[in-house]
Amino acid sequence: MGCSDKSSIQTPLAKAKGLGSAHHGTHHHMLHDITTIANIPLIGWVIYTIFSLRNATYEEFTVWMSHPVSIVVAVLFVLTTFKHVTGELQVVFEDYVPCRVMRTILVLGVKLVFLVLGVASIVALMKIAFTTGV
Repeated sequence: MGCSDKSSIQTPLAKAKGLGSAHHGTHHHMLHDITTIANIPLIGWVIYTIFSLRNATYEEFTVWMSHPVSIVVAVLFVLTTFKHVTGELQVVFEDYVPCRVMRTILVLGVKLVFLVLGVASIVALMKIAFTTGV
């Protein structure tokens, strides 16, 4: 179960035989497509928000962000963007990290980091939503 592949005398064909499909490619591809399509209008909303609130004070920003539509779109943006990034990093690790143990650690580590960042982001957004009244 080591990460070194130098001691193996198998040919590349022998190593590949029997591995086949992992049977999760379709689900991953569909999730990638859904998050990509969902992020198009959400990123447009973020760009609009940045430009429309570039001269706003903190109070004006929090009032604007506490609106139900703004807070829902912001939470959706956090969820879809973080899910998209973790999926893409998982593909990179699965394709380019040869050691199974290191690959698993990296994938789980990235998912854990983005889970913590996502929860922290959503908690911060909810704090803005619930402490500022419209």
